[in-house]
Amino acid sequence: MTPVPWVLHVDMDQFIAAVEVLRRPELAGKPVIVGGRGDPTERAVVSTASYEARKFGIGSGMPLKIAARKAPEDAVFLPVDHAAYEAASEEVMSTLRGLPGVVLEVIGWDECFLGVTSDDPERVAREAQAAVFEATSLHCSVGIGDNKVRAKIATEFGKPRGMFRLTAENWFEVMGEKPTRDLWGVGPKVQKRLADHGIETVRQLADADRQELVTEFGPKMGVWYHELGSGLGPAVVDDTPWIARSHSRETTYQHNLTTPDEVESALRELAAEAFADCEAEGRAVTRVNLKVRYAPFITKTFGRKLAEPTLDRDVVVAAAVALGETLDHEREVRLLGVRAEMVMPEGGDPVERTPVRGRI
Repeated sequence: MTPVPWVLHVDMDQFIAAVEVLRRPELAGKPVIVGGRGDPTERAVVSTASYEARKFGIGSGMPLKIAARKAPEDAVFLPVDHAAYEAASEEVMSTLRGLPGVVLEVIGWDECFLGVTSDDPERVAREAQAAVFEATSLHCSVGIGDNKVRAKIATEFGKPRGMFRLTAENWFEVMGEKPTRDLWGVGPKVQKRLADHGIETVRQLADADRQELVTEFGPKMGVWYHELGSGLGPAVVDDTPWIARSHSRETTYQHNLTTPDEVESALRELAAEAFADCEAEGRAVTRVNLKVRYAPFITKTFGRKLAEPTLDRDVVVAAAVALGETLDHEREVRLLGVRAEMVMPEGGDPVERTPVRGRI
């Protein structure tokens, strides 16, 4: 067979939980839940849950207190250890980068794309899995596709510790009757907006009127969602580092903020931290966004474009404070977050990215 280009998506299985089990072998086979400071009585969310914990309906993003109610008696709660996960991630990516004939594009702590030309992509996938396990004792799943979108989605069919091939040839056979929520980058809000147009399955999305989607989602995302229905997307894997579009800081408070002064003080601190991250890159801030979670658990996000790009810390902080003044001060605040969007560096991003690249 003639070698052809393939995209492989490598996704580490229950990565954070798996790293913790490696450090504490006695946890193997137990429901392990990692989040916050590891105290389920505190306000924090689940970063990851082992497969044993997922059987009880516990998943990423769930409040730890709810996870504790769902968890069995032998469940183990652990604090997040960013340094340990970063070290494990670096070892995984270094191992994959050393595979012959492979181009690696990192897209997260625990996942990456591999670009390879081969007549047997499954063999390359097996080699990647074996190399990662030998180097780290961690398992991974591999999605094989003819572009990034199909490779990314294919991985879910290979979990855990397996692989799956998804291409134009079998796209509709595999995905056609699946709900749109199963597509990469389609969350519950987008799913609902599509359903409002009578679009509930992947096949219906592919057959939808493109202009109708452009009217609903805009010229960029409307076209993206329409093509997503057919599994279309970029096929070139590039090892050019991802250029951050923004920096954000957020905090879940153990006790609700109850006064405007408390909210303002918290926003000043978060905005200053987010600005410092942008300043370290030498890039101006062009927009400030605010995230608020009112008690008990209602989240809203909104933003404001600055009059002009700025490297002035006080301008960014003032913008965050101004956004804070629009909050409902009759409601107690459980979480605040500030995100500072930056001007792209000169020349922009040289790599074709998917519109959902920054959301992974």
